[in-house]
Amino acid sequence: MLMLSIEENLEAQNNGAVHKDHASSKPWRYLVAAMLAGIYIGVADIFMFTAAAPLYAVNSGWAPLVGGAVFGIGLILVIFAGSELITSAMMILPIGLANRRIKWDAAARAFIIMLVGNLLGSILLAALVKGSGVMDHGAVAQMLSHVANLKVHKSAEALIFRGILCNILVCVAVWTQSKTKNEVAKMLIMGWCMALFVTSGFEHVVANMTTLSLGMLHGVAGVTLLGALRNLGFVLIGNIIGGALFIALPYLVIGEKQKA
Repeated sequence: MLMLSIEENLEAQNNGAVHKDHASSKPWRYLVAAMLAGIYIGVADIFMFTAAAPLYAVNSGWAPLVGGAVFGIGLILVIFAGSELITSAMMILPIGLANRRIKWDAAARAFIIMLVGNLLGSILLAALVKGSGVMDHGAVAQMLSHVANLKVHKSAEALIFRGILCNILVCVAVWTQSKTKNEVAKMLIMGWCMALFVTSGFEHVVANMTTLSLGMLHGVAGVTLLGALRNLGFVLIGNIIGGALFIALPYLVIGEKQKA
């Protein structure tokens, strides 16, 4: 069978939640897996800047689309290489909790380790990029300065709603790719969903970890630690709502109706 039914896919997410429970019981190993996810999403974030910056420098309307088109490699690496990403867990953990496959303390443990690990991986990657000097000058530096400044000066309301919209797309990408066994289809689904959220200007907490770390390490004026934490906090709230309430909850409801 090439496609899982909704009930079968819910069971796959339950199994994913159980995996996160068991894996996070070994915190240091799980932290490393989470750091890898931060690095993979961060690499995609940097690819977005380097690919779109030449177009951005000449005010081309194609810049957002080009940036979005290349960003999908981040989620593809997370899924295919194997790592632990906090945003997709915002769908998986609630499904496991709702079906009583995991307990709240296990979900909280996995969530916290993923969040810390994603952040540490993002900071590590940003430090390596700063050391390399590849984003110090030219169009890419100009784009980084502009984007990072926009992120720390958006209103709380905008950050939350953009976070919701972003994680609807991230979680539906993870949900949908797990329904199919075709690897090419998985990559296309994830690539298009990521292109949609990046091109639309939505906010992803892990991608922002890299962008804002790069901004601070490169001395971008106006990008402060307090501003970065404010952005990440509100985007995190939005991402949680998007994954748990807009993807996990509807499919739990649909799955229950189809069982009846």
